[in-house]
Amino acid sequence: MSIVATPPSRQQRDAATVATNVRRLMARDGLTFQEIVEATGLDERTLRGLVRGTNNPHARTLHKLAQGLDVPVDELFQASGMSPQRAFDEATNPAVENAVQVHAEIFHGWSDAEISELASQFGTGGPLTEAGVLAAAEAINAKRALLRQVSVILESGESELLSEFVKLLYQRIRVTASGDSQ
Repeated sequence: MSIVATPPSRQQRDAATVATNVRRLMARDGLTFQEIVEATGLDERTLRGLVRGTNNPHARTLHKLAQGLDVPVDELFQASGMSPQRAFDEATNPAVENAVQVHAEIFHGWSDAEISELASQFGTGGPLTEAGVLAAAEAINAKRALLRQVSVILESGESELLSEFVKLLYQRIRVTASGDSQ
């Protein structure tokens, strides 16, 4: 009798990716289980199950975890390792790494993926200058702040008003864009 191994399900792969990223973030920030429990409000058994990759967490648990680790939720699902393109972008755009080191407060809460996205941008004539990096980072941070505000409004009694306003603005932009192309 032969035993055929079944490939892991998507949930199992996601749980393994989350586990790898939580361990990576713990090591990066020098965090203990107890510190993460205090920062997230999660039960220690839940956290240990996440780190082992044996738990299949609810979205609410993942949000608490990401918030406690001060990272976006999508960073918990990022595949590990640096792609050749990412390595190239970071090597050819050193102003990003320098700006992150010198102006760490601007990049607080940024994921590795967001830093890599910034490194992939180029200014006129080539790599971003430090001023270009800072301007792009400030624009990204302003968008993040706006999206946080929109999220709060969408959870309030004003969500319908915001939804109608967004539809109106979107319609205006589409009309303007179609008029420009004629």
